[in-house]
Amino acid sequence: MKISTREDVIRVVEEEDVEFIRLQFTDMLGNLKNIAVTASQLDRVLDNRCMFDGSAIDGFVKVEESDMYLHPDFTTLEIFPWRPQQGKVARMICDVHYPNGDPFEGDPRYVLKQAISEARALGYEFRVGPECEFFLFNTDENTLPTTQTHEQAGYFDIGPLDFGENARRDIVMTLEDMGLVVEASHHEMAPAQHEIDFRYDEALAAADNIMTFKLAVKTIAKRHGLHATFMPKPKYGVNGSGMHINMSLHRGDVNIFADKTDSLGLSREAYWFMGGIMKHIKGMAAITNPLVNSYKRLVPGYEAPVYIAWSATNRSPLIRIPSAKGEGTRIELRSPDSAANPYLTLAVCLRAGLDGIVNKIEPPKSVDGNIFAMTKQERISLGIEQLPGTLIEAVEELKKDTFICSSLGPHLAKKYVEAKEAEWHKYRCHVSEWEIEEYLYRY
Repeated sequence: MKISTREDVIRVVEEEDVEFIRLQFTDMLGNLKNIAVTASQLDRVLDNRCMFDGSAIDGFVKVEESDMYLHPDFTTLEIFPWRPQQGKVARMICDVHYPNGDPFEGDPRYVLKQAISEARALGYEFRVGPECEFFLFNTDENTLPTTQTHEQAGYFDIGPLDFGENARRDIVMTLEDMGLVVEASHHEMAPAQHEIDFRYDEALAAADNIMTFKLAVKTIAKRHGLHATFMPKPKYGVNGSGMHINMSLHRGDVNIFADKTDSLGLSREAYWFMGGIMKHIKGMAAITNPLVNSYKRLVPGYEAPVYIAWSATNRSPLIRIPSAKGEGTRIELRSPDSAANPYLTLAVCLRAGLDGIVNKIEPPKSVDGNIFAMTKQERISLGIEQLPGTLIEAVEELKKDTFICSSLGPHLAKKYVEAKEAEWHKYRCHVSEWEIEEYLYRY
């Protein structure tokens, strides 16, 4: 269903008997928000006259300047397959604007749009293929979420070992009903952990798809009596959930990361793009790994990367070069996790990569051995640095990286740092069960 104009939206709403429309947008922290209207209000919505209180949203504006307006992106109109067939429910993803019509600089979707515009000014289109992981846990007798599961399935296992197979199938079918192209889905390494991969797409569409994906996953899981979570590390002792980002730049249909004369099939632009990301990755970490809990995934002994290195031959470094060549050439960034705001994550990835290209930043030599097996001295001798180990370390790195802060914009960078510092303070003051078990009887 190709929709691009106001008239297309009106026609589809009438022909499909849509009675309810959800106007969706994403806050600074990556949470999906919406305002719902009936079809009788469609003209007002399409005229960008739907107002909301911006002071109620994390990272938006003060009470005295709270009026904000939603401008729907007509191309994102989709009907929810899980809602009634009579009196259907549809959604449109919106951009946030000030009353005077100017875009709101704290809107994460606007931040990504600005990065995309910079890439286009240089002649590039940014394409992305996300790999999204999540857990499906049991709920209790009150349908509240738990971290419990009765399955013991592992990587690529199938039913009956994989208790979530039916739910995952229904999720995939729902996503395809909503226009997403799912390339693969499978059980992941940890019990109750799953992965769904999308087809490569333009960056803005990819970010929109990730937000649609999260909503669909949670909705369909609930229908199966399960709770879906994108918390990066919900259980001790098992792998956490990542959101690996496969990236390439294109001119028209040509993948400019590809160069068949190079031993790895990479162009100079690909190396420079990678160099830019590696230069800024510490400053990006508070965006790509946004929670206190994120840094319990980024520890040695599991699949998540800890060290700032790249390779085409193993999966322990931060950046992996998949074996596909030619049009399939890409860079895979493995540190982002499932809680990351996709708009901000793709924006900082793109801007860091472009900084690498513009300034011809060379990456260090590839590290093809298992970094986890190296001693500290071996890593130091190879110049391998480590990602931030806690959220507050990541926030300090973000504050130091003026380029990444400028990529977010002064409004959002300030609000984001304040929110994450408050989150860390709240965590630091909390007394955990581990502390009680470890210290109460000893001291």
